[in-house]
Amino acid sequence: MSGTTASDIRRLIPKMDKVLGWPAVAALASATSRNELREAVRTVLEQVRQQISAGSQPDLTPQRITELIAQQVTRAQKPSLRRVINGSGIVIHTNLGRSPLPKAAETALLETAWGYSNLEFDLQTGERGERYEHVEQLLCALTGAEAALVVNNNAAAVLLALSGLACGREVIVSRGELVEIGGSFRIPDVMRQSGASLVEVGTTNRTHPKDYRNAITEQTALLLKVHTSNFAVVGFTAEVDTATMVQIGQQTGLPTMVDAGSGSLIDLSRFGIPGEATVQEHLAAGADLVTFSGDKLLGGPQAGLLVGRRDIIDTLKRHQLLRALRIDKLTLASLEATLRLYRDERQAMAAIPTLQMLTVSQQELDNRLRSMQRRLRRMLPSSISLQAASGTSSPGGGSFPLLQLPTRLIEVTLPGLTANGLEQALRATTPPVVGRIQRDRFMLDVRTLRDEDLPLLATALMQVLER
Repeated sequence: MSGTTASDIRRLIPKMDKVLGWPAVAALASATSRNELREAVRTVLEQVRQQISAGSQPDLTPQRITELIAQQVTRAQKPSLRRVINGSGIVIHTNLGRSPLPKAAETALLETAWGYSNLEFDLQTGERGERYEHVEQLLCALTGAEAALVVNNNAAAVLLALSGLACGREVIVSRGELVEIGGSFRIPDVMRQSGASLVEVGTTNRTHPKDYRNAITEQTALLLKVHTSNFAVVGFTAEVDTATMVQIGQQTGLPTMVDAGSGSLIDLSRFGIPGEATVQEHLAAGADLVTFSGDKLLGGPQAGLLVGRRDIIDTLKRHQLLRALRIDKLTLASLEATLRLYRDERQAMAAIPTLQMLTVSQQELDNRLRSMQRRLRRMLPSSISLQAASGTSSPGGGSFPLLQLPTRLIEVTLPGLTANGLEQALRATTPPVVGRIQRDRFMLDVRTLRDEDLPLLATALMQVLER
């Protein structure tokens, strides 16, 4: 179409009412509502206009436009939030919902979701109860704390604590702990939002006890230690541990708070995962308040847990901000079910997926690789290649930022597709599959693949093959 301008092509775009009158498009109304069909047509026609503006000459035949509308209708009918198969090897994958819940939480969620519950009702007295009581005793028993409270995530826990304990006063933090985590959550910014004033001490790589002592004034309300989460400072470094900070606080009459970040309740060092103090260790060292996440190393739902001195927790329970940050019944149900597993450490290690994936042995990974290859080969044609490879997995979620875990991989190859093409195609299947590209090869990490994923994975690969 030599000499044809974009304006000429735009005039060929059919009007919406005309498209809706095409028999093939009208037939789509049986699969969707009239309004949704109109929206699908509008979306496709707008996409065509954008392609023309970008210099393309799209296919404007009724057959092609109808195909695009049918695809748009199908996409619109799929839930936006969907199950994803995680073959990336990142265990606590923030973008994929962090920790998958243990099976024990499934029963608790179903029982709570499909009926009424005693969320804030005391069954013994028949009077109003408190939602936090459902997990407070469990948290105290597991951590040794006097009292506990739960809000909707750890950022909320930190905000509540600073607002309730230090609003209008100063909080001392090491410069090496002024972290920024995902979503641009920065300690200085949350400090400002809470109404507290930040006092930085030490340097990026070295902070000493005297730095805290020299910074304390009559305006100081709190000493704060922050887990560095998703980065590590190495080399010529020094930091003040919790016990030393507590000692300084006790000598000056100041409480010590620890933002423990991922917040493990089990010492994982015997599984080759060192360097992470447990919540219990911070409390045993004398910390007055410890906050941590529920959906990272704990392996539960998104939540922010606060444990510590009863008078501090009681103060935070009375704070007006708590109502805006409180968790709902479904979070409470799944959190309680997860915490109950921790009453027996062996049960927790066996039943909580995050702990399973982090601590699985190399021998078990080898066995899993062979088993998954056998099962997938029975379900797939020989044209899909499934080769064994080695690599590393990451804990993810801001936990153990330097740790790389040796793992086993399945290299997947489909005829006619590059690694990038296969990666993109699998993200568009039902269910979507997320893997990774390593040295121009598409890989699935068996550490984060689950046995129940395999039939779905096979279906997804066949969807790509048959396109």
